[in-house]
Amino acid sequence: MAVGTFISKNLTKIQIEFMLTLEEQELDIFSINEIKNRFSDRFKDINEIMENLVHKGIFIRLEQGKYCRSNFNDENVIGSFIAKDGTIAYWSALNKHGLTDQFPNVLFVQTTHWKQDKVILGVNYKFVQILQRKSTGILTHGYGTRQYRITDIEKTIADCFDLPEYSGGYAELIKAFCQANLNGDKMIEYCLALNNISVTKRMGFLAELLNKHGMKNFIKFARQSVNPKYNVFDPLGTDSGEFVNEWRLRLNISRDEILDICNKQY
Repeated sequence: MAVGTFISKNLTKIQIEFMLTLEEQELDIFSINEIKNRFSDRFKDINEIMENLVHKGIFIRLEQGKYCRSNFNDENVIGSFIAKDGTIAYWSALNKHGLTDQFPNVLFVQTTHWKQDKVILGVNYKFVQILQRKSTGILTHGYGTRQYRITDIEKTIADCFDLPEYSGGYAELIKAFCQANLNGDKMIEYCLALNNISVTKRMGFLAELLNKHGMKNFIKFARQSVNPKYNVFDPLGTDSGEFVNEWRLRLNISRDEILDICNKQY
């Protein structure tokens, strides 16, 4: 925004100085505590300045104590910012990694802290709380205050098998697994973090069925993880289908159906 825009909105001299300071520092999204820590020696009543600027439409209050510029609308940055340790995950991460052509109408954010779901600037945010040990496999995209955290491809796949209700459907998840170039060692690491044997079995079976490149060590690890209990392949489906003894799985999606899903064009 130019200074002329500030004047047209009847801003005071101190408000203009405050705006220019934030612009010089390229602060597009921030907490009030961050601003106080950095600029309290230059501006006496930052709370009052912020309230006036929000009222005049210069800033938007995302939630208590957290703000962004009125023209800032990066939903990934906002989602990652407003949740402590917030990380774009599940179906949203599948989409960002190009592993699904479907666009979720909810942005999924993984966090180690409970947070109520919110609608901000017309975007629905779903916050999924996880255990601290599951918070791994995280990349940082963007720069400066426009950075956001996102699970890497392997962690995204593993997370979606762990909580398939957030994956956009099991067929989409199978397609993503088929399409993804996966690192077997990372898959082992993330399965250990998730500590969900049924997930390990499902992905091990799928990697073996597809003869997935670079996954021999993972398949070996998954085989060693197999327990006596049978699980259905699609946990959201019916208890029916072929029993696969070596993986202790029941294929409520048949091998042919899985291969047909993988062979479909993306």
